[in-house]
Amino acid sequence: MAVVTLEVFPARKRRPFVDSPKLSDAKLTRSLFQASHEISSMQPPLQFILRRNSQSLIRKVKILASVFDELLRSQTSYSQSAHLCFEEMQIVMQRIKALMDDCSRASRLWLLLQIDNVAFSFHDLIADLSTVVDILPVDDFCLTDDVHDLILLLRNQCSRSLQFVDPRDDLLRRKVTETIDGIKHQISPDHATLIELFNDLGFPDSASLRDEIQRLEDQTQDQIDDRSKSTAVSLIGLLRYSNCVIYGPSTPPPPPDFRRFKSLSDANIPMDFRCPITLELMRDPVVVSTGQTYDRDSINLWIQSGHNTCPKTGQVLKHTNLIPNRALKNLILMWCRDQKIPFELYGDGASDSTPCQEAVEFTRMMVSFLIGKLSVADSNAVVFELRSLAKSDSVARACIAEAGAIPKLVRYLGSESQSLQINAVTTILNLSILEQNKTRIMETDGALNGVVEVLRSGATWEAKSNAAATLFSLAGVSAYRRRLGRKARVVNGLVDLAKQGPTSSKRDALVAILSLAAERDNVGRFVEAGVMEAAKDAFRELPEEAVAVVEAVVRRGGLMAVSAAFSLIRLLGEVMREGADTTREGAAATLVTMCRKGGSELVAEMAAIPGIERVIWEMIGTGTARGGRKAASLMRYLRRWAAGDTDETAPETQSIVVPTPSRIFNPVS
Repeated sequence: MAVVTLEVFPARKRRPFVDSPKLSDAKLTRSLFQASHEISSMQPPLQFILRRNSQSLIRKVKILASVFDELLRSQTSYSQSAHLCFEEMQIVMQRIKALMDDCSRASRLWLLLQIDNVAFSFHDLIADLSTVVDILPVDDFCLTDDVHDLILLLRNQCSRSLQFVDPRDDLLRRKVTETIDGIKHQISPDHATLIELFNDLGFPDSASLRDEIQRLEDQTQDQIDDRSKSTAVSLIGLLRYSNCVIYGPSTPPPPPDFRRFKSLSDANIPMDFRCPITLELMRDPVVVSTGQTYDRDSINLWIQSGHNTCPKTGQVLKHTNLIPNRALKNLILMWCRDQKIPFELYGDGASDSTPCQEAVEFTRMMVSFLIGKLSVADSNAVVFELRSLAKSDSVARACIAEAGAIPKLVRYLGSESQSLQINAVTTILNLSILEQNKTRIMETDGALNGVVEVLRSGATWEAKSNAAATLFSLAGVSAYRRRLGRKARVVNGLVDLAKQGPTSSKRDALVAILSLAAERDNVGRFVEAGVMEAAKDAFRELPEEAVAVVEAVVRRGGLMAVSAAFSLIRLLGEVMREGADTTREGAAATLVTMCRKGGSELVAEMAAIPGIERVIWEMIGTGTARGGRKAASLMRYLRRWAAGDTDETAPETQSIVVPTPSRIFNPVS
């Protein structure tokens, strides 16, 4: 396996070296003493790899600590040249500490595969330290003979220092690369060899391996070139496989109180992270020829609709090539992680590059091992491991489904064990993200009925919620959307969950309803099942999702849908007054559709809302472009009604687009 050049420590995670204010001689000396003492106290600096490199650097810094201690005691004033030398020394100290900190936080396997580059970083710092020490005007200081000898010793050590890679580190690197290369030829690693290797790297148990996987995943997100990512993914595959076969499937944690991740509707999304078209958080930001950034799906739809201009600037697009904005995507990922909002790095599993062979083989071996354990081991632990694996990437989802896991998972959907039922339905949910797996699930005997049964009578709200999310995922295929909408148990189950569940469950149910309501034939069934009552109950908790559902149903339904929404007119008016921009826009669009279809009686009900005209005027002036157009239409309806014009108004020429609720569909942990 070729070792590629990876970026060890991404610049955005490095500590910036900002020019500090000019310090007095005494303060500068104290600062240097403190920095050298702090570095000298790093014991052991790096225990398992780069040990000799770090110890060599620390020994030299310890000598400097003694020098600065002596200078502090003597309180000597420095010449200008000495002061400048110490300022340079301070920068070198900052770099040494940053390198030590970065190495201690980084993945050890990540460092091991590029040990030559990291060893050069240590040697480079020693060379810079040597330069500063060589030009230091030692005779300007009143130093004891012992300290003077220490400086000469340091100069001698630095000048004789050579770049080196510890033979132990090199041997460990060869073991790792040989193990990964063997996978290309479908050679399973020996368990005893794996245990010895990971013990040498300081991973004595399952928890330490999981921590290393997390560190690798974090650093992989910062890599730009595909080869580096593929190498890192191979390492993650090695760790996952080894953890599974050495320590067995992970024991699932006890079921907690049902709390899902924070919703985007609860988060204050920075404007720079929103797509200018949908105003939603961007999943896959891309740059167009004008330099503006949009979410890939939104700008693709804009271009496919026949537009040749930039939505934000109005400039004609010179070309329709879309350039990934990787820097912004990394910032969005970091923000989502901080906000506890799930966000899959590669969107729906389609990455920009072909997965490397080693990573695929590791995944297949791990899946084969787990499937084989289903009938002989603790089923809950095995299914939990499959759930975690299905969350990771599209390769894992494909391998799990190809290994025949879906029929085996179906039998656990009706389990009396709450934890096992949750793990089974969540695994199917994560598998359904991959497009070809949707077909496998729909065609597997008992799979759809099993998911629907969990939706209707699951043991926990979490299980019901993930069943609803699975239906939402399957509804991404138009043919399946129609098929699901014809099932009364699906329609009634989603509406009941939207009425009775906790907030997070209601959200999943409403999002699934919104997706199914894209088929006109499904709308009437949802109206009959009481979707308007469910939406009405959710207006306070989930205004964005509730308004989106009402708008979709009113838009695609007939007079029955408009009649069912009659009781929501005042609530829609309140949303126009107090809601977020996208929610206000949706509420206005819903009222326009109702007025157009329902006539003067509906307009009269809207006119009875206190202060509605002022709300409409404010929205015309300060709302979104689409919201302003809808508000202007509402004002025309009100004026015609006030003038006694009850003739049927002409339909709007502007089409109504149903807003997408703030939900990013992701694998579930």
